[in-house]
Amino acid sequence: MKKSALVTGGSRGIGLGVARKLAGAGFDIAINGMRPESDVQPVLEELRAKKVKVIYCQGNVGDAADRNGIIQKIKKEFGQLNVLVNNAGVAPNERKDLLEMSEESFDRVLGINLKGSFFLTQLAANWMVEQKTVNPDFKASIINVSSISATTASINRGEYCISKAGLSMVTQLFAVRLGDLDIPVYEVRPGIITTDMTSGVKEKYDKLFAEGIAVQKRWGTTEDVGKAVCALAIGDFPYSTGQVIMIDGGFSIDRL
Repeated sequence: MKKSALVTGGSRGIGLGVARKLAGAGFDIAINGMRPESDVQPVLEELRAKKVKVIYCQGNVGDAADRNGIIQKIKKEFGQLNVLVNNAGVAPNERKDLLEMSEESFDRVLGINLKGSFFLTQLAANWMVEQKTVNPDFKASIINVSSISATTASINRGEYCISKAGLSMVTQLFAVRLGDLDIPVYEVRPGIITTDMTSGVKEKYDKLFAEGIAVQKRWGTTEDVGKAVCALAIGDFPYSTGQVIMIDGGFSIDRL
């Protein structure tokens, strides 16, 4: 049976970059997103052209019923889940100073980025443990896509930073819990990546790159992130559970 992977937020941006690489490596792919399936049909067909099975699991990972529906559909269509990629995430609808952030914005961002990812991981991990119990040779892993915002403070989108910092701890917690079962859990931490989310600040970051904000003076790409996630998913880092893989062009290196 082919290995399968669930990529949340997988129909665009970083998630699509990840799905492309996993499909290219032979994984059957479950894509989760909020849009109607008809809107993501071109993406599904692109991935199916790689000769793998591709399904779409519409739903909000921040909603318990939707999370259950996503897992149930994968059970029905694939019968197993080898890799969970928690990539779905939202930015605040309005960037507001920390002193003006609303409770509603905080709840929305953390509900999707952190709470949703945690409880989807819980569901997937329980199923992976069941599969491992039946078949000790079953291979599984969990990969959380966070952000340099986990440790880099942006005071006009604090709720996003908090959600990514929390996701970093989620990685460590599940890495410890699942360690004895040989189910590694990783964090991939992208830097400044060209996506829909960053399109509105292109001019700002073009200037910052020119001034040396990162060691490598270019935007990161969704392919850069996809390559890292794929390497983890196929098992190239078997002795690195709980670790952070930086995809930031050297942004995080302390420099004088």
